[in-house]
This record gives sequence, structure tokens and C-alpha cells, in this order.
Amino acid sequence: MSKPRAHLLDASVLIPLLDHTHIHNRPAEKWFSTPGLPWAMCALTEGAVLRFFLRPEIGYKMTQVNGMLECLKQRSGYRYQPISTDWQTLTEPFFSRLHGHKQVTDAFLLGLAIQENLLLTTFDQGIMHLAGQHREFVRLLESA
Repeated sequence: MSKPRAHLLDASVLIPLLDHTHIHNRPAEKWFSTPGLPWAMCALTEGAVLRFFLRPEIGYKMTQVNGMLECLKQRSGYRYQPISTDWQTLTEPFFSRLHGHKQVTDAFLLGLAIQENLLLTTFDQGIMHLAGQHREFVRLLESA
């Protein structure tokens, strides 16, 4: 029997897992509680969590967000996914569908998922268009 692919969680999943008031918290937690779920974060997704929670209107301190990330990493199935490939190589399979600055992080994560045989797991439906023929590398979660 083959080992299930790990889920590379994007910010649209990580933030609701850490923010219990987020609109996607319940569906994220429900999905995340799947027994034996292998999942991963990378430097980009950790950075996105930090960027979100450190905004002045949110008001967290660096040590608090670091603690939140550390606590999340203690949950079952976690692995860290390094990024060791450049932008051009990672985005080559779908480069023709890239059209703007709002796709940069999504493209990086999708390329990493393709390269490492992961499932980019997200609530962001727009990634499906970007993925095109590589949709098997995306797991789109349903909102509440």
C-alpha cells in the first residue's frame, strides 16, 4: 500500500487553524482532524502566518505568533518542507497562466507541490485555474 501524499497547507488553511474566530476555522479544523493526516509547512507559509498575525490591527507580538506556529507543529503528521528550487523551475509547468502579482505565492506553493509530489491544500478556488492540467496536486477544501 502506498504512503499518502502530504498536504502542503497554504495560509488560507493555516490562519483559520490558528484563529478560532475565522470564518473557515470550523471546516479547517474538521478536515485537519482527519486521523493520520500527513501535512507540511514551508518557509513561505510560515511567513504568511507571521505577516497576517503581526499586522497592527491584529496586535500579536512576534513571540506569540512564534509560539502559535510551534504549537501547531506539535500536531500529528507535521513535516517541514524545504524549498531548494528557484522560481523559474518551480513555475515552469504553468508559467503561461501567470498574469499578476497576486499569484506569486500561490505559484511558488503550487510549483513546490508539483516538484515534491504534495497536495497544495487551500480554500482558494483561484488556484484551480492556475493549476490547469496539474489539478491533481491541489486539494480544495470546502467552506462552511
